[in-house]
Parts: sequence; C-alpha cells; structure tokens
Amino acid sequence: MNRVYIKTYGCQMNERDSEAVAAMLRARGYRIVGSEDECDIMLLNTCSVRDAAEQKAIGKAAHLRGRKRRQPDFILGILGCMAQNRGAALLDRLPDVDLIVGTQKFHQVPGFLDNLRAAREAGVPFGETIIDIREEKDSQNRIKDHLLAADGGEGSVAVRNGKSDTSEAVAGGDGGRDGAADGDEARQVSAFVSIQQGCDMHCSFCIVPKTRGDERSRPMDDIVREVEALAARGVREVTLLGQIVTSYGRRESAAEPAEDGRAGVSPFVRLLERVHALEGVGRIRFTSPHPRGFRQDLVDAFGRLPKLCECVHLPMQSGSDRILRAMKRPYSRDKYKEIVDSLRAVRPDMYFSTDVIVGFPGETDADFEQTRTLFEACNYDMAYIFKYSVRTGTPAAEMGDQIPDEVKEHRNQVLLEILKQNSLRRNASLVGTTQEVLVEGRDKTGRHFIGRTRGNRVAIFDASPRLAGQFVPLRVERATVSSLYGELVLAGVP
Repeated sequence: MNRVYIKTYGCQMNERDSEAVAAMLRARGYRIVGSEDECDIMLLNTCSVRDAAEQKAIGKAAHLRGRKRRQPDFILGILGCMAQNRGAALLDRLPDVDLIVGTQKFHQVPGFLDNLRAAREAGVPFGETIIDIREEKDSQNRIKDHLLAADGGEGSVAVRNGKSDTSEAVAGGDGGRDGAADGDEARQVSAFVSIQQGCDMHCSFCIVPKTRGDERSRPMDDIVREVEALAARGVREVTLLGQIVTSYGRRESAAEPAEDGRAGVSPFVRLLERVHALEGVGRIRFTSPHPRGFRQDLVDAFGRLPKLCECVHLPMQSGSDRILRAMKRPYSRDKYKEIVDSLRAVRPDMYFSTDVIVGFPGETDADFEQTRTLFEACNYDMAYIFKYSVRTGTPAAEMGDQIPDEVKEHRNQVLLEILKQNSLRRNASLVGTTQEVLVEGRDKTGRHFIGRTRGNRVAIFDASPRLAGQFVPLRVERATVSSLYGELVLAGVP
C-alpha cells in the first residue's frame, strides 16, 4: 500500500511540482515506482491551460474506475491546476476519486495519503473524498525538495513521463527532460528550480491566475542554497521556473535590496548573477518569462554571464496589436520585435522559442497575417502553437465572434510549416560545426547517448557511460527538424 505512481500533465512547473511531491513521499517512506501497473496509489498532476488537457486527465481518472473495483484499496488522487480550478465539482464526473489537492497544498499530500492508508488498513471505509484547494501563505517556499535519478532512478521516471498537453502542436524539439533511458549509468544532470509562483497579469484567455494565485517569490538565499545542493549532487544545468519568472522578487520584501549603484538591476538579474557564481553549475536557463521583463539589465546579462544559455522562450501570443489589446497583453508587435532584435544584438546566435495562439475570438484574416509575418520575422527555432480553447471563467470565454475550428486548424498548420522550415534550416546550419553538449545518458533505444546543446537542441551520439554529466564537444554530422547527430571530439576530455 505504499507504491506511488505520479503521472504529470502540462508544463515544466507541473513537472517540478510532481518531483517535489515524489521527494516528500519518498522521505515519508513511500516507494515511487515507474509504472502504473506496479502502484497502489496513483496521483494525476493536472493542467488547466486548455480544455483538452483537463479532458485527458478526466478520461484517465474515469478509466481507473475498473481498477478501483478490482482493487478496493487502490487510491486515486487528482492534484494541481485542474483540482484547483474544479475542486469538488470533479466528483460529479469522478465520484471514486479519493483525494483532490490544489496548487498551494502539494506539501500536504503525504499526510493525506497517510490518513487514507490508515483507514484502508483498519478496514474503515473512508467515505468522503479529501479536498483541499485553500490558499496558503508562503506555499511557494514548499517546492524545494528534489528526487533525482541518482537517488534511485525510479522516481525520476515516474514524474517525468508526461509530455505537455497544453499545446496542439510543437515542433523543433522540446524543453522536457524525459528523453534519456534508464540504466546503470543513469544520473540526472539537469534540474528545475522553482523561484516564483502565481501571476498578476490576468490575460483575457488565461486561467493561471485562478489556478496558481497571485505572484509570490521565494527568498533569494533559499534558492541559491537549493542550487548549491543540486550542484553537489551532480546537477550541471538548472532551469529557473516561474509563472512569470522575470517578475521574480518584484513584490516581495524577501528579495535582496539593491546594492549601491545597482538600483537599475532587477531582483531576477541579481538572482541570475548569484547562481552564475556557484561552482559546479555550468548552465543556466529560465522559463517562462513575459516580454515586459526584458529590460536592458536582463538583455545585457546574456552578454556578460557565460553560463546563461543563449536560448530564450519569449511568448508572443499574437502579432496583431488589436488582438494583443483584446488579450490584455501589455506590448505591441513593434515592441516585441524590438526585444528580439536587442537580444540578437547581444547574442547573434540566440535561439528563440515562443507561444502563439491562433483563432482568438475576433481574429480576422488580417490579424492572422500580422501574426504570420511577425512569426516569420522572428525566425523561431521552436514554438508551442495553440488553437484557442475556451476556458470558463476567463474574459475571452464571454467574447463573441468565436472562430470556427477549421479556420483555427488552417492557421495552426500555416505556422507549423514555417516553424518546420525554420528549425530544419537552423539545425542544418550547425552541420560541420562543433557544439558543446551536456551528456544526459542513453537515449530511449539504449543504443546511443543523448544530450543537449546550449541552444537546447537534442543531440544523439555514441559515448561512454563515464561521460554522463560532462560537457563535451560534439561535431555535428547531420541534422533533422528536431535532432542533431554527430561524433564526440574527445581530445583532452578525461
């Protein structure tokens, strides 16, 4: 009754939350398993950004009814954004769910499971579902525990199994870390670090402020200590996470005060500087930012902090000023392009990814043409392209002039084709060059090894297990839309 499988839907924030829950459960004596067939307890960590993501999780939970009939002691829990968004209303469709836990209560999961297990073992029917979606002060500081592959392997598999269900189409690689297979040499060389949660932007299409609450940042010293501990355990690359990561420390007194003469340096850039100074950390990434966060201090940081990878996720959402206003996005297409150009001026080899919504209510052919031309001009290497989905409770859900599905699909395919050509062209330009790769481990076939370049391109190559966790030079010999293939240049590598 202590074997737990965690299935994660959605974004990297959800992956990080699942990892923290797994670590807390492991510390409480639970066993984190890598297959749902082996578990006594299944936790679905859910996403609400799109209706399709919610329906996928609901379908999975409904499918498990048969298992609960065959296995009366089986425990099913729903965590995260959908739990926060729907709460007790989930029981109308899923009456057999034992546990519903919102986004600010992940740290309570071990105690709730203890109570459910104690009731099962005592033969006492636990009649009512445990539901906790209340807000909790300082909940952002609870997501600090890590369960790495080096801790035993199984836990990493369980919490890394879910690809994002928030976008209709993704091309040019992805930002996940689930490509490496398990093996004796498996180790986790990259990790997510949550620095900020919640969002104050209230974009008209987005339900995140409801599911994640107001912006809340962690103390800088706590984050730095967490990264130090990860580096001591072999992690070489960290990705700083937040709903709007560039808003870090904007509201909190916990953020460090500005030093003399540095009043123009934001708390987020000061955090980047402190993480950059840590020994053992070789690469730094961050996601997801907002265009308004790219002030000159952050742009300049890409030129003066070598560990900060030349890879930026910069959500565009639309290239039409009229639609951006309807979305309540506080920038124009010209301002957005100015940010892209400023970053390329500092790092000409910068890699860009983005989020785009097609078919937002009222989007005309002329509006979409504005998006298409800006999408082409920015020359993205990767993108998450969304077909607008109505989210009940958001202003956009009440707007008229909803766009037909077939129009959304056409616009989606237009951008996908541009993206495919961009990504293939960028990858092909790397053939014959030597790229720094962080070796993660064997790929899913077990025959080759996998790693990432500084530009977050997936690389496949032959290597020795001893190189896992090392930065090595890779001579690129061929390329596809999503991957690079090559040979390591090992002269001087121990």
